[in-house]
Amino acid sequence: MPPRRRPTTPTRPTRPLRRPRPRRLRSLTDIAANPTAVHDTDHHDDHGHVTATGITNEKLAMWGFLGSECLLFGGLISTFLLYKTRSDGGQTPHDLYDIAFTSISSFVLLMSSLTMVLAVTAIARGDQRALRTWLVTTALLGSIFISGQVYEFTEFLNEGYGYTHSPAWSAFYTLTGFHGVHVTLGILMLLSLIGLSFKGHIPTKRAEAVEIVGLYWHFVDVVWILIFTVVYLIK
Repeated sequence: MPPRRRPTTPTRPTRPLRRPRPRRLRSLTDIAANPTAVHDTDHHDDHGHVTATGITNEKLAMWGFLGSECLLFGGLISTFLLYKTRSDGGQTPHDLYDIAFTSISSFVLLMSSLTMVLAVTAIARGDQRALRTWLVTTALLGSIFISGQVYEFTEFLNEGYGYTHSPAWSAFYTLTGFHGVHVTLGILMLLSLIGLSFKGHIPTKRAEAVEIVGLYWHFVDVVWILIFTVVYLIK
């Protein structure tokens, strides 16, 4: 007798494994326009997508941006040191500095770093009222610093020392003005957070949005310490 054939069991077709779609890094423009958008609604994204470095994509993007800004400010500071004495026969910026006034303005900006830390602490414990208070205070201190810088520029212009007066003045206006632009952008980020806070859009689980803006704000403060030392204190 021919051997019996064993009945074959139909096998289920295996589905090909679907690779997870990589999460798109949000640009810094997106973060500035809507800081709370750094998280999605599910539990995993409440803490952001953690990368191999142990931090979220959004925070990693900010660190990368700040790293590139370090190179940029390093180049501007080097240019200022190269041209600071080239006045073309006139006075250099250092001859007209009001060190006392600039020192007070610098102290105001540095104090804003403390208020920013208090804002991050407030959102971590879910205190929305304290968060708004410290964000408003930080933005106000930054605005005072910018007002002082505008006043200083106006005084120099009234003395006849504009951007094109000499290489020394061009380097001075470029370096300090570029930093002023960064402070202004930081103020806009703070105002965005303040508006969202009043609408109740910054719960504790989205505290990283405030942390990211805080990173940027601390960066511009630290850079100003270096600029103030190189530009105003070292003759």
